[in-house]
Amino acid sequence: MNGRSRAWVVAAVAAGGLLPFQDVIYIVLVMKVLCFALFACAFNLLLGFTGLLSFGHAAFFGSAAYVTGYLCRSLGWPTEAGILAGTLTAAALGFVVGSLAIRRLGIYFAMITLALAQMVYFLAVQLPFTGGEDGIQGIPRGTLFGLIDLKNDTAMYYFVYAVFLCGFAIVYRAVHSPFGQVLKAIRENEPRALSLGYDVARFKLLAFVLSATLAGLAGSTKSLVYQLATLTDVHWHISGEVVLMTLLGGMGTMLGPVVGALTVVGLQNYLSGIGSWSTIATGAIFVVCVLAFRRGIVGELGAAARRLIRTNNG
Repeated sequence: MNGRSRAWVVAAVAAGGLLPFQDVIYIVLVMKVLCFALFACAFNLLLGFTGLLSFGHAAFFGSAAYVTGYLCRSLGWPTEAGILAGTLTAAALGFVVGSLAIRRLGIYFAMITLALAQMVYFLAVQLPFTGGEDGIQGIPRGTLFGLIDLKNDTAMYYFVYAVFLCGFAIVYRAVHSPFGQVLKAIRENEPRALSLGYDVARFKLLAFVLSATLAGLAGSTKSLVYQLATLTDVHWHISGEVVLMTLLGGMGTMLGPVVGALTVVGLQNYLSGIGSWSTIATGAIFVVCVLAFRRGIVGELGAAARRLIRTNNG
C-alpha cells in the first residue's frame, strides 16, 4: 500500500469515526450497514477471490446470532464471550459444511451449501432455545469488558465499527498474502493450481471456514445491535441478499461488498414505505446495475479510473 492509499484509508476511517456526530444520520441503520458489509466481505472472500458460490451463508450468519442471543439473554454471559461463542459456532459449522461441499464443483457445490443451510433453518424452527417463529427477543447488549455500556447507541456504534474494521483488515491481509494468491490461482484455473502441487482442497476449506467465521462475527454483532435473533437471519433470502451485495458492489474487489451492502440496505430502508413493491424496485435496480456495470459499481469505477490514467500517461 503506497502513501496515497494510506492517506485515503486514514481519511475513510476518520470519516467513519465522525458519523455519530452527524444529526442527519440514523446511527442504528449505519450499524446494520456495517454488519452486512462485514458479512458481504466474508462472502466475497469465498466467491470473489476463491471462485466458490455458496447459497448457504445465512446458516453461519444466523446460527451465530442465535448462539450469542441465547448465551447473553438466557445464561447471562458477558457480551464479548457471547460474540466469541457465536463466532466459534459459525466456524465449526463452516468446517462441517465446507468439508462436505468442497468435494463438488460449480452448481453442485452451491446446491450442497443451500441444502445444508436449509437443515440449519429447520433446526432453528424446531429447537426449543431458538424461540421458534418468535425468535430470541430482548438480547441485552451488556457492557464491554465491564467498562463500556453498550446500551448507549454511540458506544455500540464504535464497537460495531471496530469489529467491522478488524474483520475487513483480516480479509485484506488474507487476500494480499501468499494464501490469497493461491486462492486467486484456484479461482482462475483450479487444475493448474493442483498440478503445481498445491493442496487445493485444503486451501478451499480454509477459505470456507474463514469466510464462515467472519459471517458468524457479523451475525453475532447484528443480534446485539437489534437485540433480536429470528428465523429471518437463517433464511435463504439472507444468502441471496449477500450474493446481491457482492455482485452489485463488485465481486473480487475489496470495497465492492461494502458499497453493495450500503446500496442494498439503503434501498430496503428508504423504499420500505412502498410495501412489497420495494422488492420489485430493488430487483429492477439490480438488473439495471448488472447490465450497466458488469463488474459491479466499484469494479467499473476502478476500470474507468485506470483508463483515465492510461489516457493521461499516453
